Amino acid sequence: MTKIAPLSGFPEWLPGQRIAELAVLDRIRATFELYGFAPLETRAVEPLDQLLRKGETSKEVYVLRRLHAADDGPADDALGLHFDLTVPFARYVLENAGKLQFPFRRYQIQRAWRGERPQEGRYREFTQADIDVVDRDTLPLHYEVEMPLVVGDALGGLPIPPIRILVNNRKLCEGYYRGLGIGDPEAALRAIDKLDKIGPAGVAALLTETAGATEAQAKACLALAEISAPDGSFVDAVRALGVTDPLLDEGLAELVRVVEAAAAHAPGLVVADLRIARGLDYYTGTVYETLMQGYERFGSVCSGGRYDNLATSGTDRFPGVGISIGVTRMLGLLFGAGALSASRPVPTCVLVALPDEDSRPECDRVAAALRQRGIPTEVAPTPAKYGKQIRFAERRGIPYVWFPDAREVKDIRSGDQVTADPGAWTPPADDLRPQLLSGS
Repeated sequence: MTKIAPLSGFPEWLPGQRIAELAVLDRIRATFELYGFAPLETRAVEPLDQLLRKGETSKEVYVLRRLHAADDGPADDALGLHFDLTVPFARYVLENAGKLQFPFRRYQIQRAWRGERPQEGRYREFTQADIDVVDRDTLPLHYEVEMPLVVGDALGGLPIPPIRILVNNRKLCEGYYRGLGIGDPEAALRAIDKLDKIGPAGVAALLTETAGATEAQAKACLALAEISAPDGSFVDAVRALGVTDPLLDEGLAELVRVVEAAAAHAPGLVVADLRIARGLDYYTGTVYETLMQGYERFGSVCSGGRYDNLATSGTDRFPGVGISIGVTRMLGLLFGAGALSASRPVPTCVLVALPDEDSRPECDRVAAALRQRGIPTEVAPTPAKYGKQIRFAERRGIPYVWFPDAREVKDIRSGDQVTADPGAWTPPADDLRPQLLSGS
């Protein structure tokens, strides 16, 4: 038999890891719905011209092509798999604007594809969990304030390392660069976004090369990027740099509101970090990146921001703000470090022992009675000595074995065995379903 080589960048979790992933997704979904976000799913493909005009992603888009395309048919290579959920969501809003109520709040938990080099925490196929709010014509700032609070509640209820959400405002940065006299603020933003990858010297050279900055202007850009604070004190630090511009003032005021609201909701959750820029061109206001304690070197596990022009067609304009949890990215790091697991690799809570094959109908009735009461149950695959069936349950992590002939159930971890009725017995709540555990 030919040896099957793994395909890098396309993760396939083991059953226990998949159980943990589903538990994480359930927590995220429940939190999104608590905040009033409605579920949505969009198609996997979008026109290439839409995908390629939204930032520096042209080398990462997977093109969709039929193996045997008809010569007279449409060009299949005009379609690509979406690399995030924001671009297809913006398209969906434009197509369905007449059917939606604004402001429209949606969550979307779905696969995306990106053709980047696979490495730890980075995949070619991955699951994202997004929330966005869009409105018609204008979008109030309080939605930008809300985004990190939702993420803090969603991830804060999981047994994972604490997160810290870094926030900045593109208006602040663009206004500062304008105040310095830099002619291409967007190029300056893209350069600053590479600070962690190429360092201050590399960014300074890039600012000179791509944004037309002088040596002094590049130094001033780096000075802004060094500012970080968990409260509104960053405003004084920016003012001390001596740059003025109306857009800078607007960005400072907006960022203060985000930081102060988060500090009141969950102290320590949000930090103003003025090096955060986000590489995608469509962001126009607040931007977010999220670091997980102990995994900072791997970069952000949750990001997003405000966009004013992404969902625009003619005179119709739908500004929005969104944030995306990189579920596969986050879980890949935690699984790799043995920092997150499920209490058992199967959903089964009870194994009904099988005394002999003639007893299978009775065992099936016991299992059915337990299942009707919401207790995940399976019947042993074959009759064997009870000791062997108990070892089978142990290997699979099943906590209870039911003996139908004795009408008893045994907790195989403690050895406790009691008389039980399948129509009345209930396991402890923590045993009913697999639980998420920190550590291996």
